[in-house]
Amino acid sequence: MIDISPSVMQFLLAFTLAAPLLGAAAALLPAPPGLRGTGPDQAVLRHGVTTTGVILAAAIVLALGFDHDQPSRIQATTDISWIPALDVRVHLGIDGISLPLLVLTALLTFLCALHSYYKPPTGPSPKAFVALLLLLECGTLATFAVLDLLLFFLAFEIVLVPMYFLIARWGGAQRQAAAWKFILYTLLGSVVMLLGLLLVGLHAGTFDMVALATDNGSGLSRSVQVTAVLAIGIGLAVKTPMWPLHSWLPDAHTAAPTVGSVLLAGVMLKMGTYGFVRIVLPIAPDGMRTFAPYLAAFAVVGIIYGSLACLALARRGAGGDLKRLIAYSSVGHMGFVLLGIASMTPTGVNGALFANVAHGLITGLLFFLVGALKDRYGTADLDTLAGATGAALYGRAPRLGGLLAFAAVASLGLPGLAGFWGEMLAMFGAFDPAPGLSRPAFLTFTAIACLGTLLTAAYLLIVVRRVCMGATTRPAGAEAAGPMPELADVHGYELAAWTPLVALTVLAGLWPAVLLGLTDPAVQKLLAGGTS
Repeated sequence: MIDISPSVMQFLLAFTLAAPLLGAAAALLPAPPGLRGTGPDQAVLRHGVTTTGVILAAAIVLALGFDHDQPSRIQATTDISWIPALDVRVHLGIDGISLPLLVLTALLTFLCALHSYYKPPTGPSPKAFVALLLLLECGTLATFAVLDLLLFFLAFEIVLVPMYFLIARWGGAQRQAAAWKFILYTLLGSVVMLLGLLLVGLHAGTFDMVALATDNGSGLSRSVQVTAVLAIGIGLAVKTPMWPLHSWLPDAHTAAPTVGSVLLAGVMLKMGTYGFVRIVLPIAPDGMRTFAPYLAAFAVVGIIYGSLACLALARRGAGGDLKRLIAYSSVGHMGFVLLGIASMTPTGVNGALFANVAHGLITGLLFFLVGALKDRYGTADLDTLAGATGAALYGRAPRLGGLLAFAAVASLGLPGLAGFWGEMLAMFGAFDPAPGLSRPAFLTFTAIACLGTLLTAAYLLIVVRRVCMGATTRPAGAEAAGPMPELADVHGYELAAWTPLVALTVLAGLWPAVLLGLTDPAVQKLLAGGTS
C-alpha cells in the first residue's frame, strides 16, 4: 500500500466519479483528425478504452492509498452543502464496504470497453454506444460512493437510461419488449423507494447516510422504520432482483448485447444489495428486524426457483437459451446474498458482500463466454450448441471449453474459488441469526439454501456436459458424417478481457482475507451504529 495525502485521495474519488461523465460528453464530439485511426468509429471505441482505463487506474490508486488499517472509517471524503433547507449535501466517501464494488465496477467497464473495441456490438453509431457505456459507469460508481440519501437515489436512477438504450438499440431479438420491461419494473420500484427515502430524511431531519447510520434508528419511531423498510426494500429488491420481482431480468439478459449482460449482472444487480447493507440495515434496524424473516423466505424461494428454472432450460429438447439460463442462475445466486443480509449478523452480511463481488467476477466471465459462443455459432440456443452428441468444445476449442468449465465450477461454489466463500458465510449467518430473529425459521431457510447448492451444481454440470463434451466427429447416421467444422478458439482480445476475471476468481477463493479484511470492520461498525 502507498501513503497518499487525504486531499489527493479526495481528488482521486471525485475524479473517478466525474471522468466517465466528461468522457461520455467527449465521445459525442468529432474526433480530432490525427486521432481517427482507420475512421471515426475506431477513434470513439479507442476513446472508450482509454477513458475507462484511466478510471480503472484511478480506482486502483485509490485502493492502494486506502488506509487498510482502518477500513471502517469513511475515507477520501467530500462534504459540501447542496440544499441547506433540507440538509442535502454532496457527501462522497468510501469504506471497506464500498471500495471493492467501486474497483469491480471500474474493472468490468474497462474490460467491456476493451472487448467492444475489437468486437463492436451490432447496432447504431459507436459514438452513442461509448457515451452510454460511460454514463452507465458514472451512475454505478456514484451509487457506491455517495453518502446522501437523495444523491444515492439520483445515482441509482442514472443507470436506467443508458441500460435501456443499450438493450433497445444494440440488443438481439425481442429487445424492445425486454427494454420496456426493464425500465418499467425498475422505475416503478424506484418511485416507491424514493417515498421511503423521503420519509426517513424528513423524519430524521437529515439525509446524511453517515449521521443516520450513527443514530442507528434512534431518531425514527418503529412505525416509521417499518414503513421505510417496506418502501425502500421494494425498490432495492427489484434491482437485486428478488423473487417474485425478478421477471424483467431473464428477458433483459437474453436481449442485451454481451457487454450489456456483463455490466447488468456484474455491477447493476449489486446496487440493490448494497442499498440494503448501506441504508436499510443501519438506518432502520427495527424495521429490518420485522421484515428479515420475510426477506429470507423470498431469498430461499428465489434460490430454489432460479435453480429449477435453470434445470428446465438445461434439459435436452427444452430449447433453452444459454444467456437466459445464466440470467436465472443470477436470481439464485443473489438469493444467497439476500439470505446473508436477512440474518443481520456480521458473518451473514460479510458473506453477502463477498458473494456480491464473487458473482460480479464469475457471472461477468460467464456472459463473456456465452457471448463468444453466440458469435461462433450464431445462436445461444442450448440444443443447437450441444448438437446431437455435444458441442465437444474440449476437442474443438479446448481453451474456450476449459474456461467455460472453470466459470461453471466457480459459479457452483467449488472450494478454492471465489463463489464458495460468500455462499458458505451467508448460510453460516442464517444458521445463527441475530437476536430477536426466529432461529427455527432461519434453520429451515438454511436447509433449503443447502438444497439450492445441490441444484446449482446439477444444472451447471449438465451445461458443461452438453456444451464441452461429446464426439468431435458426427455420428455415422448423420446427414453429413465426418469431422465437425473448425471452431475458432479464444482470440487474443478475448484472453485479455477474461484473464483478470479468472485470476481474481482464483485469488479471492484462495485468499478470502483480501476482501473480508476490508468488509468485516466496516460491517461490525455499521451494525453497531457507528460505535465500534
